[in-house]
Amino acid sequence: MKRRPAVLIPFLSLFSSILLAQALPIQIAKPQGPAAAARAFLDLMVKGDFPTAAQNFTDAMKAAAPPVKLAEIWSALQGQLGRYKRRIATRTVKEGLYDVVLATTEFERSTVDLKVVVDERGRIAGFFVVPAEGEKAPAPAADPGPPPYARPDSYREQEVTVGPGEWAVPGTLTLPAGQGPFPAVVLVHGSGPNDRDETVGGAKPFRDLAWGLASRGVAVLRYEKRSRQHGAKLAATAGLTVQQETIDDTLAAAALLRGTEGIDPGRVFVLGHSLGAMLAPRIGRQDSQIAGLIVMAGAAKPIEDLMLEQVTYIAALDGINSEEEKRRIQGLREEVAKVKALAPGATGMVLGAPASYWLDLRGYDPPEAAKGVKQPLLILQGERDYQVTMDAFAAWKKALIGRSDVTFKSYPALNHLFIAGEGKSNPAEYQRPGHVAESVVADIASWIRR
Repeated sequence: MKRRPAVLIPFLSLFSSILLAQALPIQIAKPQGPAAAARAFLDLMVKGDFPTAAQNFTDAMKAAAPPVKLAEIWSALQGQLGRYKRRIATRTVKEGLYDVVLATTEFERSTVDLKVVVDERGRIAGFFVVPAEGEKAPAPAADPGPPPYARPDSYREQEVTVGPGEWAVPGTLTLPAGQGPFPAVVLVHGSGPNDRDETVGGAKPFRDLAWGLASRGVAVLRYEKRSRQHGAKLAATAGLTVQQETIDDTLAAAALLRGTEGIDPGRVFVLGHSLGAMLAPRIGRQDSQIAGLIVMAGAAKPIEDLMLEQVTYIAALDGINSEEEKRRIQGLREEVAKVKALAPGATGMVLGAPASYWLDLRGYDPPEAAKGVKQPLLILQGERDYQVTMDAFAAWKKALIGRSDVTFKSYPALNHLFIAGEGKSNPAEYQRPGHVAESVVADIASWIRR
């Protein structure tokens, strides 16, 4: 039989996911046999019991898809194919050392095979969507190509390495044409194991920013996030915090730019998106040489609260408040309560991340922290963003009111990725090809030049 290409449902790089899971304690009996393991996993997905669904994952899967990420994947899948209806049949094939279970599954708009890869120990090692017999594959998100405002003849790109030794990550430096010296920006990802383009479905916002800003005379450095390049090793790091996950590489990237020919060392800026924006005050305080901070969709409340808000929002989009959704939200609410109750020095995993991660962020108020930052700030917000809402934008304004070196700008039509749309934003819209709005790129370039 001719092999069909697998279509991986994109792991949405939403702010609500930490994606740094270590081993979770197994609280249920392990199913006997690969087919039983796959069926148990899929049944839990359908029920919305994502914490239990993730318990039988391999380490790599735990790093890529903790419980909240599974919720996003399942929501995006139903957004693409319609609501789940039933599982029709299952069959098992062997692929190398793995057993592959293909569960033919009917959704409202399409019937597909949910492909569950099971390792020799009965753990879930992969989850894909492939076309069922006689069905066309769900269309994967297309590469949106270059944004219309990028001028390829006005910049060049070169590969670089960010950071030293075992944690080094590959990156791309986009340099304007000419001799310089040019101002430069380090791009800091949102949560999740992001690539250097911060690819989310049909969008590549960091690539858009790099090409758009370089077309306007600003150099840009973007790189693979540590949780993508070194996911399993990072997940095993004792006492893991955002310092190892994000901040260390940002500081290394800024230092690299200051030592790069053609870059003005006195005009190296940091632009953070989502989680990266939330951490901008910490980054600025650790490196006084950074010339300024750009905050794109910066959260103003604890991550665990945002997780609950986002899952509740997504569940309400279709106007149906099912028992499955109620159970999922209640389960998440209980996990959030566990995060709040963590005692200093606690260990173990909670809500898909080690206790050290949550404790490090306890009491951290990004807008309040920004009061102590000496660098100028540019605060940007999409008004259609359901992940980091206009309430957060208002909190940044309230905290920094009166500072003449802080600029605020919001955009009525833009979502969390700063891409234009209409109506209420939802995860499915991230699958459509799109570009960061040109007005955002122009505003950033103008602010940097000032």
